[in-house]
Amino acid sequence: MLSELPSTSSRIPNDVTDIVMQSYGRCCKVELFFEDFYSLFLQSSDEVRSKFVNTNMPAQRALLRQGIMNLVMVSRGMPDTKLRQLGKTHSREGFNIPPHLYQLWVDALLSTIKRHDNEHSLDVHNAWIHVLNRGIAVIQSYY
Repeated sequence: MLSELPSTSSRIPNDVTDIVMQSYGRCCKVELFFEDFYSLFLQSSDEVRSKFVNTNMPAQRALLRQGIMNLVMVSRGMPDTKLRQLGKTHSREGFNIPPHLYQLWVDALLSTIKRHDNEHSLDVHNAWIHVLNRGIAVIQSYY
């Protein structure tokens, strides 16, 4: 089955991942970044909101912080072990997060980055898309 999964063995060019790392660093300095992300994400659909009923949101924000870092680090060549674990926990047998919800997640994240990264640009936006697409494909492949 492993051969069917998206490959993360080839690294995204360092200049692209550097842009994302710097952008993420600027975003993490903004106290409300993760709260604003979840505000946008939860507003995106009733289906998304239903997935977070009874969720400990402070803990969830901490998981998000690490999850985004894992997406970035995999794009820099780190093994995708944590993303595969995330894929398993979010699969049909786990939290049952259908693949179409990931686009809402990406859209909310990109909007939040645009709002909070004071150096946001089209290059930053495109770098994030490149990095996110690689990792999200791994996670979705487990559904």
